[in-house]
Amino acid sequence: MLIRNCLAALMLAILGSGCGQVEMFREQDKIDVKINGKFVTSYLFKSDLTKPVLYPLNTLSGVTVSRQFPLQIVEGESKDHPHHFGLFFTYDRVNGVGFWNNTAIPPQIKLVEIKKVENGKTGTISSVHHWVAPNGKILLQEDRSMQFIPSRKHYAIDFSIQLTAKDTAVVFEDTKEGMFSIRVADWLAEKSGHAEYLSSNGDRKEKEVWGKRAVWVRLEGAKNGQPLGIAMIHHPNSVNYPTFWHARGYGLFAANPLGQETFERDHNVENPKAFRLTLAKGESAWFKFRVVVYDGAMDKAAVDAIAADYAKTN
Repeated sequence: MLIRNCLAALMLAILGSGCGQVEMFREQDKIDVKINGKFVTSYLFKSDLTKPVLYPLNTLSGVTVSRQFPLQIVEGESKDHPHHFGLFFTYDRVNGVGFWNNTAIPPQIKLVEIKKVENGKTGTISSVHHWVAPNGKILLQEDRSMQFIPSRKHYAIDFSIQLTAKDTAVVFEDTKEGMFSIRVADWLAEKSGHAEYLSSNGDRKEKEVWGKRAVWVRLEGAKNGQPLGIAMIHHPNSVNYPTFWHARGYGLFAANPLGQETFERDHNVENPKAFRLTLAKGESAWFKFRVVVYDGAMDKAAVDAIAADYAKTN
């Protein structure tokens, strides 16, 4: 089993091979995650948060790549868009309810149950959440799995998220405001002049990447002269693959498979078509992404290889 796990890590480890150990530390309203004894993130699900988040998000070398605001106030850090924090999954206009822009409850994506916390050569957190409208109606049940996969110079987090219409049919209107997102540190934002987006299409910078479909996008910059970055990869078994990208130069880095009409219209596509995902009561949709947080540099060939490996998973 150990040999098999190491081989799996080798397949993932374009930047360098090596197995690791993932440890989870459960507390009342969070789960801390360590890889080889190094803290990389916490899964926060406090009752006063509008949504669950991974925060902060650190590289294996200890560099925080996510913005601290609004959960922590850092002198000189940007304070726009207070609903952007950590690594989060949410969407605006769900049966008309805005789960994206809210900074206060209601509405809320609320923890129901932590089903699994598993340590090992990989680590897994499985949880259940309810998307609760202001009137108390449960619009969606979110069944989430996050698998942490370590390597020598980076780690991956595989997200598998099932959304099921709970109390009623649910319609997701097309909007740019979503969906699988991280607000990066100001120094990693493209507008800093020291970072750049790159997509699987070979597009570079926000101007070329924003609003287009791509299998993956990576954002790479440098801290204290050392390159590092984040890559997001969409899975072929996920809704409306390959996703559109809501990747902004000011620091919002988001994959949004449901904003189709908005993005097509903004790119002057003739006869833009609404995707308008609709779930009958009890019906489900799957959203699957891999996030790679890495030290060093990662070129297109490296991310292509990781994406190809990810596509082979269930």
